[in-house]
Amino acid sequence: MRRAEVDAAESWAFALAIYARPGIAEACLALQNAADVDVMLMLMATFVAVKRRLLLTADEIKALDNACAPWREQVVHKLRALRTDLKTGPRPAPSETTEPFRSRIKAIELDAEKLENQLLAECLPQRPGQESIGMEQLRSVLNAVVVHFADKRGTTLDARLSPLVDTIAEAAMEPI
Repeated sequence: MRRAEVDAAESWAFALAIYARPGIAEACLALQNAADVDVMLMLMATFVAVKRRLLLTADEIKALDNACAPWREQVVHKLRALRTDLKTGPRPAPSETTEPFRSRIKAIELDAEKLENQLLAECLPQRPGQESIGMEQLRSVLNAVVVHFADKRGTTLDARLSPLVDTIAEAAMEPI
């Protein structure tokens, strides 16, 4: 099995496991909503830092974003928008009869995110990791991801987002 395939499988399992921890989904979604952070890229940066001891640089974060942006924007975002729109309409949604349909779209959205994860794994830098990483190094990388997306949006890093990054970093440093 190629390294990218292993990274894709392991990083997907890591993403699902960490996302299921208390407070992580809320932190990821808050970062997504407040700063347009790509949650899959954030979780991949977390994975490679914690499991591969590879601290992504700002240029590497940008390269990963550039690699997956077309898929994210043309597929993942459209599926998410459709699923979200069905919470409020149009008629006959929302209803008991349209909820199974919305659930299927949610499952397809998750499949699209898995494909994005695979794309990210294929584009990871192939350099050796460090001997170990600490909490501050992980926070620094995760903050760099948030800064990248804030810059793309034309905004500055909102200090209120730091506790969200801390929540993810703290959870990631615990055994998964």
